[in-house]
Amino acid sequence: MHYLFAPGLFSSGPVRTALLVGAVVAVTSGVIGVFTVLRGQSFAGHSLADIATTGGSGAFLVGVNQFWGFLVAGVAAATVMEAIGVQRRRGRDVATGVVLGGALGLAALFLYLGTLRTATTGASFTVLFGSIFAINPDTVPALIASGAVALLVVAALARVLLLTSVSPDLARARGVNVRLVGILYLAALAVSVSLASVAIGAVLSTALLIGPSATALRLTKSPARAMAASALVGLVVTWVGIVLAYDSYYWPPHGHTWPVSFFVVVLVLACYLLSNLRPRRRQVPRLAEGAMAKTAVVSRPQPASIPRGDDPPHPPDVRAGARTTPSPPQGSVGEAHV
Repeated sequence: MHYLFAPGLFSSGPVRTALLVGAVVAVTSGVIGVFTVLRGQSFAGHSLADIATTGGSGAFLVGVNQFWGFLVAGVAAATVMEAIGVQRRRGRDVATGVVLGGALGLAALFLYLGTLRTATTGASFTVLFGSIFAINPDTVPALIASGAVALLVVAALARVLLLTSVSPDLARARGVNVRLVGILYLAALAVSVSLASVAIGAVLSTALLIGPSATALRLTKSPARAMAASALVGLVVTWVGIVLAYDSYYWPPHGHTWPVSFFVVVLVLACYLLSNLRPRRRQVPRLAEGAMAKTAVVSRPQPASIPRGDDPPHPPDVRAGARTTPSPPQGSVGEAHV
């Protein structure tokens, strides 16, 4: 077993904390990521991850735990993006891009000021790429509570989220407040991104949000099964990444640990590529089947109608093998008697 698990793996406090936080992050990102892919808001998830850099760098500047900076910046940006963006997808993308540009500018300023005010090394790397082994155990309850709240919000809005993903106009016609649903969902998405930023960094947090979800949706079309599969894939890649990062300390050159984020991202990419090898059967949606059935009924040949009134007579039967008996001309019978 020592070939797979380095000595002291399971007795290490930071490793146990990393495994617990990794499980919370994987399950939260896996469930919320499925709705992100279905709603076509992968760009919004990536933007919130970049915007979380602003919160993390600002928290580092004022000396606060980086998770709270990730969370506050993400939720605020999600509210602004949904509030100023129209309901069309193009409008959402424009609003997301505008907020993203301003947030990245602030992140650059905060990181620069932070490096001038303190001699702490590695802070920028921690904000951008995470350090799951350095998480303070006192922060773990807040991380678990945040993940639970995000999952509860998504569970309460599951049906409405699916409806708005398919047809926002239909949801609006049924009395659904589409904008409020969008704000609540983006807030839950911001919480998920904040958790992933703590684990593998703000820049790479999208990998845990989109990668396992996209993999699961290639394996199954059921949203419930996709959420379960996505959470399972995220959990496996996160735990394996933690184990490999811990073992890498003993790899040559000895004494240097590889980043957890590197292993997690590589494993997510490998899972997605393997899912593409599975042949996908072409399935005809039920609505398409109904339309095809109606088309078949309409295109079915109708029996010939009986002419009546001034309708022109039907042409003679010209089917193959059909015999036509010409009627005798008038006067031929009398001429025969003669």
